Amino acid sequence: MRTEVIILQQPMSVCVPPNHEVTLRVQAIGTGALNYQWFDKQQTEVAGGTEPVLTVSLQISGKYICRVSDLYCNYQFTEWVKVRILDEPGVSHTWKGEPHIVIHPISQTVKPGETFTLKCKALGKPAPAYKWYRNGRILPKQTTETLRIENASVDTVGSYLCAVSNILEERWSEAAEIEMAPPDPKPEPTLMATDKVALLIGNLNYNNHPGLMAPTMDVHELANLLQQLGFRVVSLLDLTLQEMQTAIDKFLQLLDRGVYAVFYYAGHGYEHSGRNYLVAIDAPRPYRTENCVCVQKVMHNMQNKKAQLNIILLDTCRKWYKQKGPLSDIKPSAPLGNTVYGYATSEDAEAFEVQDGGKSSGIFTKYLNKHVLKPERVTHVLEQVSVVLPCRRSLDFQYCGVKVELSFSALFSNVLVVFASLKNSSTMAQDCSLILESEPQMQDIFSGSGRSEEMDSLLVNSGETPDCTLRLCCLQRLQGPLVIKVTLHYTHTQTKERLTESRELDIGRPLIASCKLNQMKPVDRRQESRVHTVDHMSNIRYSHHQNHPRPGRPCTRKAENRLQSSAKSSSMSSNEPEENDENE
Repeated sequence: MRTEVIILQQPMSVCVPPNHEVTLRVQAIGTGALNYQWFDKQQTEVAGGTEPVLTVSLQISGKYICRVSDLYCNYQFTEWVKVRILDEPGVSHTWKGEPHIVIHPISQTVKPGETFTLKCKALGKPAPAYKWYRNGRILPKQTTETLRIENASVDTVGSYLCAVSNILEERWSEAAEIEMAPPDPKPEPTLMATDKVALLIGNLNYNNHPGLMAPTMDVHELANLLQQLGFRVVSLLDLTLQEMQTAIDKFLQLLDRGVYAVFYYAGHGYEHSGRNYLVAIDAPRPYRTENCVCVQKVMHNMQNKKAQLNIILLDTCRKWYKQKGPLSDIKPSAPLGNTVYGYATSEDAEAFEVQDGGKSSGIFTKYLNKHVLKPERVTHVLEQVSVVLPCRRSLDFQYCGVKVELSFSALFSNVLVVFASLKNSSTMAQDCSLILESEPQMQDIFSGSGRSEEMDSLLVNSGETPDCTLRLCCLQRLQGPLVIKVTLHYTHTQTKERLTESRELDIGRPLIASCKLNQMKPVDRRQESRVHTVDHMSNIRYSHHQNHPRPGRPCTRKAENRLQSSAKSSSMSSNEPEENDENE
């Protein structure tokens, strides 16, 4: 009984480097002995191509087809098969045909409405298949080595990956980050060009005085609102006197004619002889005017810069204190109509922070934020900002084949959050876990018992879903480069051993650390014990951890400036407040 020629196995396309030996196979059945004839893409018979197996070694790509016939003139053609040649180095002589990526997609910055293209090419026997992903989700119908996206928008930005696979294995490309370029600035008249800058300081973790809770959230929310108005914002938490003075000096350097300037402070403070003083976190107990920052001196220096508008916002107490010692030296200046003051309270009164629905906030800043945003826009010229946020980086753990991605977020100008995420699986590792550390060690001052939960809520709202996080505070005290150490713990799939690998990444001086606010000045040897280095600060145990207010109870922002009870004096010239004890 005669049967038709039936092809059971088609030859498979391949993608190989030049001069690589390739074997094409066809399997068929029919009546009697079968004859085979291979043809090239010009439909010319291949010399010697009369067997089910064809072996070729090419310099350029080619196509082949095979005709299978029997003795009764029945025949069938196979499908066209392609031998693609990629002149890319990278495979070894032991290569078995598993996917080997030779071209990875490249990160790009695109403008709204533009078209961008990503490419991924790989060698493989058989030729590999392609699948594209954006932010971990597969892109339907995108199964070629080239991905073309038209009309770029915020919905098309993100992290793109390509999965390359054949019957032997699956491989992943490197990630390509697509970012949206800022829109081209609209032309503005030169005479109206201005800048808008803001310095926001929040002090809450005091060494010698009761701690506060609200400055964290107050500074963060006001910074977001000012950024919406086009301000370049530097927001700092927990500054010593030297750090406050240096930050203010840097801020003053940005002021000039036509500039809008905002100076905001939340923390302990007081008033003395008509002048307002801001208490640094390292202020002694008792303190004097020389241990604090005089607001009027800051205002005087701002006015001398001839800025278009100076706004000074103080969410702090104004209780009167009788102190010995000279007043801050402020030279008189001519009256200027370009300065606006915003006080949290009236003279000789206290400012308060409260728990509002589980969130700590200063009463003054809470209502201020409701009125900050205005529909009017002030033209401004953006300058290059010296504060640098590290870019996203990938670390390869070569022994086990695991890749870890590090990303960074700036909650404040001196608070950096590091995120670590496992980005690929490995056949050699399972039950992976990550640990992040820094060198030098930077203390997370918000993780202790009894601390406010606002900082944790900011971390949760950052949009990241990492496998491990590390929060680094007080970056203004960094004396040199910051190194992030990533430790990977995993179980080897074959030996079942629990193993550890580590990688380090030098990220330089991130955020406010690049401004070198904490450059040590020459000091007298007798004063060396007062200098705080990064290592010393990391070991401080703040006594104020027991001094935080109970939730729901208003807390004053008046600094406690009293001697110990055993050293109290009834003299009218003592450092005690005129009225209202701190614990009332």
